[in-house]
Amino acid sequence: MRHNKKFNHLGRTATHRDAMLANMAISLIKHKRIATTTAKAKALKRYVEPILTKAKNDTTHSRRVVFSMLQNKDAVTELFREISQKIANRPGGYTRILRTGFRQGDAAEMCIIELVDYNENMLKDNAAPKKATRTRRSKKAATTEATEATAE
Repeated sequence: MRHNKKFNHLGRTATHRDAMLANMAISLIKHKRIATTTAKAKALKRYVEPILTKAKNDTTHSRRVVFSMLQNKDAVTELFREISQKIANRPGGYTRILRTGFRQGDAAEMCIIELVDYNENMLKDNAAPKKATRTRRSKKAATTEATEATAE
């Protein structure tokens, strides 16, 4: 029986799938953003997020565990030097999947998977001041409450 085995096999054997996900994780760590199919991106997200969580704790044990999953010294070094400092105070959700349309050859749904803290365009949008929210209260009631709060 295959109870609780809900991950996507991606039409590959276990060893081929592991090697592919490790190579994609290395590419994501090196380039901070890669283009792939949506199914592979979702599988990669489940594979790489625990690795990034491990990298937040820079110990010999965590380095060895991450290296056993990636098998690439350069990627592990970059992960523990640069990326771990950027994601240090983030509680999770290190990657973002942005859908880009369909591939022309086989109509596979394509997307971009990227590290959240490395997208400068979206970081600029978040830094912009937020627009004031609209309330149902009248302006007169809101100003009297504000003056009462400051008086106390």
